[in-house]
Amino acid sequence: MELLSLQTLFFISLLSLFVYFVINPKPTPTTGFKIYPLVGSLPQFLKNRHRFLDWTTQVLRDCPSNTAVFRRPGKVHGIITANPSNVEHMLKANFQNYPKGTRFISLLQDFLGRGIFNSDGDLWKVQRKTASYEFNTKSLRNFVMETARTEIQTRLVPILHKSAQTNRVLDIQDVLERFAFDNICKVAFNVDPACLGGDGGEFMEAFEAAATLSSGRFMYALPFLYKIKKYFNMGSEKKLMKSIATVHEFADQIIKSRLEEGGERKDEDLLSRFIGTGEISAELLRDIVISFILAGRDTTSSALTWFFWLLSSRPDITEKILDELQIIRARNSKGVGDIYSFDELREMHYLHAAISEAMRLYPPVPVDTKNCREEDVLPDGTFVGKDWFVTYHTYAMGRMETIWGSDCCEFKPDRWIEDQTGVCRQESPFRFPVFHAGPRMCLGKDMAYIQMKSIAASIMERFEIDVQERDKCPEHLLSLTLRMKGGLPVKVRKRCVDAMN
Repeated sequence: MELLSLQTLFFISLLSLFVYFVINPKPTPTTGFKIYPLVGSLPQFLKNRHRFLDWTTQVLRDCPSNTAVFRRPGKVHGIITANPSNVEHMLKANFQNYPKGTRFISLLQDFLGRGIFNSDGDLWKVQRKTASYEFNTKSLRNFVMETARTEIQTRLVPILHKSAQTNRVLDIQDVLERFAFDNICKVAFNVDPACLGGDGGEFMEAFEAAATLSSGRFMYALPFLYKIKKYFNMGSEKKLMKSIATVHEFADQIIKSRLEEGGERKDEDLLSRFIGTGEISAELLRDIVISFILAGRDTTSSALTWFFWLLSSRPDITEKILDELQIIRARNSKGVGDIYSFDELREMHYLHAAISEAMRLYPPVPVDTKNCREEDVLPDGTFVGKDWFVTYHTYAMGRMETIWGSDCCEFKPDRWIEDQTGVCRQESPFRFPVFHAGPRMCLGKDMAYIQMKSIAASIMERFEIDVQERDKCPEHLLSLTLRMKGGLPVKVRKRCVDAMN
């Protein structure tokens, strides 16, 4: 451990012990985060930082309105909430008062620059308008479908076949991340890094390191410490800057080459579409594309990894999904292994429900934070001061009885199915903000579901995924998305086709 980190930890430990044993405030509030003089919630934060999501979930669950005030040294002062009314207020009703804010943007600035997920105001509006138009074009949808189809047939299925033949243990999280990375790089750049094929993964490794280390900045005991490490180019910040340089170099080379070609290429990838506007600088193009790679790679792979772990102990749910696939195949004269069309994928209501249920419990983006521009009062009566942060806790919301009932911690896809029609119902995005909500609602939501259903259906009807430690809940690793620590080791077996007919 670095000298600076040791000195800081020693100082904070002494200060925390002094506060805890000497001052030790009277526990007037019976719920919420315990706040000490001078150091706020820092002692509890340091104690529970390694299990931040579960710790904060329990705190919010015990609060009457599922909302709590949180305070740390360094002007880190704000609200954490799992209350749908508060979420709707900040993401829609009073949207203008809750931008990303300078703190959030500055922490991710080195990695994401001024891309759509790390910008506010006019800059965000310009990107949103362009992206909104492009995501609604049929040509982009077809390009996304064809890209996923090719990756499934030529790489994903052969890898799983080989694993089944050799009976070797496979990390399905790693496979899904590599698949998603190749897929989104084709959609974003029309460039194939071939990570799933085993070729150069330098860009992917650098990208993953940059995302993980950037998110680590939010977990510093004192917010300014990362700036000191960055200034002296030491430790995690040195590694972060090196990773970002690799990512930017890769992206800059592609953008430069594409700009030099002018209007000669008529590709359907996102980069070509943004270049076509003629209004965006090369640097901003890079930031935009990196943001889309982050969204496309980490979210779908995270959701599907947790989905396969949850399925491993629920053969009844697996059978329901397989039955649905069989009905759709029979209706459309498809054989096992045939790639499904866009309309056929939309018919998969139970699979849609199962994936939604997996994301309810393990949302790819477990928390999101805004900044309060002017002081406000949330619908549950909680005061929010100017420049306070307001975090809505999607992970905790999936575990609130007040939202989902007494069985909220159960994996139960049927909760999404309309009894009369068998259709997967649409949930309020303020109760289920996995794809955000309001004006910043995720533009790629429908594409993400189509891709995830295509991957899940292709895997499930061909293979049985035998999770090696299905009865043990995997530890999660907090990056910018929710990943499994150590991956998800599985063995793959070919599914008996006769049993499905």
